Amino acid sequence: MSGDFRLHSCACAVTRAEKPWRGSNADIPCVRSARSVPPRSRGDWSMSAPFEERSGVVPCATPWGQWYQTLEEVFIEVQVPPGTRAQDIQCGLQSRHVALAVGGREILKGKLFDSTIADEGTWTLEDRKMVRIVLTKTKRDAANCWTSLLESGYAADPWVQDQMQRKLTLERFQKENPGFDFSGAEISGNYTKGGPDFSNLEK
Repeated sequence: MSGDFRLHSCACAVTRAEKPWRGSNADIPCVRSARSVPPRSRGDWSMSAPFEERSGVVPCATPWGQWYQTLEEVFIEVQVPPGTRAQDIQCGLQSRHVALAVGGREILKGKLFDSTIADEGTWTLEDRKMVRIVLTKTKRDAANCWTSLLESGYAADPWVQDQMQRKLTLERFQKENPGFDFSGAEISGNYTKGGPDFSNLEK
């Protein structure tokens, strides 16, 4: 077993092992089926597809398409009439606001659930039938799980919210433990708000 990580008896809950965890075992999320990546293959593995492409996404369906999120970004996919041209699209992206109209018809407009980095927001027209908007979260951690796209609309139902939080927590573990592949793992226990914070363990 590696000296860098400990696998707890509750199955494969991976945490830093160099400092003891002083909280309750109930506070430690249990991750099952996290696959250890052999050292000689980690170079190739690190160059593989992003986590969301390997693990799949958790979408929230809307009348115009869907939205989903990762630790760092929010993706909005809007279905538009086939043959739509770029000049038909009016898209405004601000830190807390989004607006999209196609051919003069408003499709999406409102205050975002949380702040984004306005300069990094982008939109693209794909196959002349879908507009993809990508927003970069200001707070990029597993605790910042958007429960709705807008403050006043397009909320995920409770089951989807739960699955979104599970996915972000696994993505956090993936980022913190690159020697394991969490893309097909399952998680149970305390994973709300991204799971427990191990940063203040005793030194």
